[in-house]
Amino acid sequence: MHGKPKVPLDCLFQGCYNPAFEAEIRKCKDKCWRFNQLSPNDREAQQALLTTLIGKMGADAVFTPPFWCDYGYNITVGDWFYANHNLVIQDGAKVTFGNHVFIGPNCCFTTAEHPTDPEQRKAGLEIAKPITVGNNVWIGAGSTVLAGVTIGDNTVIGAGSVVTQSIPANVVAVGVPCRVKREITEADKDRYPMYMGSY
Repeated sequence: MHGKPKVPLDCLFQGCYNPAFEAEIRKCKDKCWRFNQLSPNDREAQQALLTTLIGKMGADAVFTPPFWCDYGYNITVGDWFYANHNLVIQDGAKVTFGNHVFIGPNCCFTTAEHPTDPEQRKAGLEIAKPITVGNNVWIGAGSTVLAGVTIGDNTVIGAGSVVTQSIPANVVAVGVPCRVKREITEADKDRYPMYMGSY
């Protein structure tokens, strides 16, 4: 991150109308645009471009275009990460995903918060809080995860959820705002019939 502007955490800073941040965002958007112009089946070219965009990327990580982020270098993804179409990550602060994370289409992760006070907001002040997603997490289609949230290992976030507060491990959570509905148990192994045919 040498030479890149650093975002102060947990305090207001000049996020908007800031030439240093705007320059970094322009670089990132150009890479995102080029990524999104590639054939959706050209995995080799996609991976080559993603390695210049994403801060740290594990083995067999897949971003299905279109994909947009603000800086890129604040994003870390683990092994076997999969993001479906239309993922947006506003990574003013760190956004970290563990291994075997599945993200449904049309999801948004945003580390930015703007002040409630209108004068501060008009002046371009904001705050950035990191987002952390554990291992083996499934984020359902159309979900939004807000600044400062941590989602624990093995958890499922139901489609259309707005995650405003941290969610523990090993649960199913859903809703607006997102709330824990139940724990994941051994009975979930029998939730669906097993397909026994050959491939």
